Amino acid sequence: MIEWNGKKLAEEISNHISDSVVSSDDHSVYISREKIYEVLKFLKETSGFSFDLLSSITAVDYIDHFEVVYHLKSLITLSKATIKVKLGFGREDQPEIDSAYNLWKGADFQEREVFDLMGIHFVNHPNLKRILLWDGFPGHPLRKDFVTNSQSVVDDGEDK
Repeated sequence: MIEWNGKKLAEEISNHISDSVVSSDDHSVYISREKIYEVLKFLKETSGFSFDLLSSITAVDYIDHFEVVYHLKSLITLSKATIKVKLGFGREDQPEIDSAYNLWKGADFQEREVFDLMGIHFVNHPNLKRILLWDGFPGHPLRKDFVTNSQSVVDDGEDK
């Protein structure tokens, strides 16, 4: 098993794809939005990395920006990697990033979930539509700027 820490992986990525690494820490690598697809493809298809499993895609709202987080695993080397992209600075109404669907078909539902709950658009996704909420639902409920409806359920204390 090859142990990739963020700094070591960032160095390897930088050696092959210029202007792709924004920063890194001990656990993850931050990639520029413009280079994310190229980097993910490199990590999947390059011998020595072979990150053939996309474990998850998720997103985090940090108020002033969003982060899209990819957890990758190699079933060949058993290595793991965490790749992050910061986007939505200035609270863009519709932050966007390239879809990973053409690399891993398993990205389909995960990207749709992030779109549905966080409002992040995945460019070139073949079927980007809501997956948990209904069409016409107002907004994206996991965003910090989401305003809930003033109606609420009141518990009257009686068991029914």
